[in-house]
This record gives sequence, C-alpha cells and structure tokens, in this order.
Amino acid sequence: MLVLAIVALLVPLGVSLRDRVDAEVRLQARAQSEVVAARAAPDLDPVRTAHLATLARRAARSVRGRVLIVDDAGAIIADSSGIVPKGTSYAGRPEIAQALRGEVAQVRRDSQTLGKEILATAAPVLEGGKAIGAVRVTQSVAAVNRAVRRTWIGLGLIGLVVLALGLLLGALVARLVARPIVRLEEAAQRVADGDLETRAVVEGSLEQQTLSRTFNAMTERLTVLLRSQRQFVADASHQLRTPLTGLRLRLEAARGEAGTDSQRTDLDAAIGEVDRLTGIVNGLLELSRAGEERGSVAADDPAAAVRRAFARFEAPASVAGCELLADPGQTPGTAVVIHPRDLDHVLDVLIENAISYAAGAPIELSADGPVIRVRDYGPGLAEGEEESLFDRFHRGRAGVSSGAPGTGIGLAIARDLARRWDGDVRITSAPDGGAVAEVRLVAVVG
Repeated sequence: MLVLAIVALLVPLGVSLRDRVDAEVRLQARAQSEVVAARAAPDLDPVRTAHLATLARRAARSVRGRVLIVDDAGAIIADSSGIVPKGTSYAGRPEIAQALRGEVAQVRRDSQTLGKEILATAAPVLEGGKAIGAVRVTQSVAAVNRAVRRTWIGLGLIGLVVLALGLLLGALVARLVARPIVRLEEAAQRVADGDLETRAVVEGSLEQQTLSRTFNAMTERLTVLLRSQRQFVADASHQLRTPLTGLRLRLEAARGEAGTDSQRTDLDAAIGEVDRLTGIVNGLLELSRAGEERGSVAADDPAAAVRRAFARFEAPASVAGCELLADPGQTPGTAVVIHPRDLDHVLDVLIENAISYAAGAPIELSADGPVIRVRDYGPGLAEGEEESLFDRFHRGRAGVSSGAPGTGIGLAIARDLARRWDGDVRITSAPDGGAVAEVRLVAVVG
C-alpha cells in the first residue's frame, strides 16, 4: 500500500514537473527569439549584413543555440554557426514560413543537419506591422531531456527515501502495536506451562488493555478453581486414607481369627479391595497435581533411569516369575528434560503393568537416546486399544481377562507426568507378541 501511495503521488508530480520544465523552456526560447527579432529590425531595412552577423553570433552565445536571420524572401542573411552559406533559402521551413506571415512559430523536431532533436523558435522581424524578415533560434533539447531525467531520478530517490522511512516507521509502529500481544502470548504460554500466578501487563490500545484484563480475570478464576479442586482432592484423600487404613487393620485382625478357609478367602478378597481402593485414592491425588507448574528445568539421563528402575524391580520381577533384563544403551550421558523423580514414577507404572501381564515371560528395559522402552511378552493389546488404555479408570482387555490387579489410572498418571515435561507415553503391540511401552522425552540441547 505504501508503494502504491508513493507511486500515486510521485508519478503525477513528475509529469507535472516535466510539463512545467518543457513550458518554461519554450517560453524562454520564444522570448529570446522575439528579443533578437526586435534588435534585428533596424538592420534589415536597409540590410546591414555585418551588424546582423555580429548580432546573430552574440545572440547565439546568449541562448546557447543557433541563430538564423532571413529576409522577407526567406534567404539567409546571417547564420551564427556559419554552416549554411548566405543567400540559401529557408522559406520552405515551416517555422520560417509561419514567421514570415507575421506569427511566432515553435516546433520540436529532429534536425537532419545536426543529427539530434531540436526546439526551433521563429519570430517575425516587423516594421510597420509587416514582416520584413525572420529570426530563428534553434536549441538542442538534450539539456532539457537531461533536466527532466534528473527530475525523475530525484523523484525516484525521494520515493525510495520515503519508502525506507515509511517501512522503518511502520516496523516501529507495528512493533509497538504487537508488543502487548506478544507479552500476552508469553503470559498465556507460562500459564499453559502451569504457572498460574502469571498476570498479563495491562498496556497498549483500549482493546488490548481490555483483553489483558479479561485474561487476568480468567487466570485468577482458574487459579481459584484449581486450588479449590486440589485442596478438595487432598482433603478427601487424607480423610479417606485414615478409615481405609483402619478398615484394613480390622480385616487383617478378622482374618487372623477366621475359623474356616472360606472365611479367610473372603477376607483376603476384602483386603485386596481395600488395597485397590487405597491405590485409587493415591492415584486421584497424583492426577490432581497434573498440570501444575513443573518448576525449574530439570534433566535426567535415560540410561541412569533404566539402571535405577532395574535395581528397584529386579527382585519383585523375580518373585513374579519374570526375568528383568536391562540395556542402558550405547550412548550414556544423553540428557532429557524431566525431573528424575517424575521419570522414575513413569517407569514404575510401566514396569508394574508389564510384570502384571507378562505371565512369567521376560521383560526388557532399554534406552535409545531420549526414548526409553519397556518390552513385555504378554498377551499384548486389542486392536484400537492403543489410546483408550490412557483413559482414567479404563482397563484393557488383558487386564479384564487376566484379573490382574490395578486401578485403571496408572497409565493416565504416567502420560500426564511425561507431558508435563513436553514428552509422551505410548503403548503398541509388538509384531511377535506382547506390548512395547515407549517413553519419549525432549533431549537437552547443547
């Protein structure tokens, strides 16, 4: 738009200046020819050739062109250039013919003699209102063309300067206008990362200020709601843990006093349900923390995390009849963005699931750069079950059919923890049976 505006302004201005320069040149040439004609009148009747020749040369230097003086028949009396002999008839030249009729003539044409474009101005030499001769002044228009070109170049440079200044000012204005939006976007990103204490700076235009105030009000409301939710879950979990602990102790005491195997079996099942309910309460408490600010940037080594997980689960896997194998990988020292505590929790969930469903088959832990894999050789996944496994309280086909213990929220917790650090957890069926759980994390750059 700025370019179009500059063109729309400078083109008419350039055309106007060109026309003005051309008009001034024509007017000046006409005035000069009339002055020479007036000064030549006394020397044409009678004809004084020497005076006219001197006049022609002086006038030529003044007008920076060529001056011809002809008599009433159009024959040359004086030529400032000396190119054409005296007596040569110029009566056939249109401007001379018009001047001999008593009119001032002015034409712009190519000169065959000079080989360039000229402006020819002819004025009659009058005596008693009758033309007794004529004066023709011819000037090269190359200088005029150069002046016009300089005018166009000057306008072009002005246009470029205006364009550069306009772009610079436009960039500054755009930056000033966009700065509040950029800051608001940064504040929104911090809120998305879990920092609910972030508030946008109220600045900019009225609309931007209104948007910032609305954003702050929304963030404050969201902070209150999440704080209330977390407090409720924490209070509920705390209140439930005490009676659940008491209930489990009573069930264990009752089992110790049970007189029959049937009673002991029922009480064992009841204790298992209490443990399952306790796990659900703990899982809900962990899920309530999902989306919290992850704190300062932390890093862990996937190979080290695999070694820690192997140390924690070697014995439990052996008790369950599974051989736990660990391959920390060939690239130790790779750093990923996650707190070691959260990564350990994610791996605990995946390994516990693998032990539950492996049915005595081996379980493999491996690290490959920022990816950690937990491979089991159990029944695998049902078709289309890859995503629904991460739904809260959802248990896959293998969990339902095998009767393996679980609350159905462990995988949801694992994925939430990984995504808190911009990572992810995925589970797929292996081609040769079983399932592969992958923890994909963000590698530390530099």
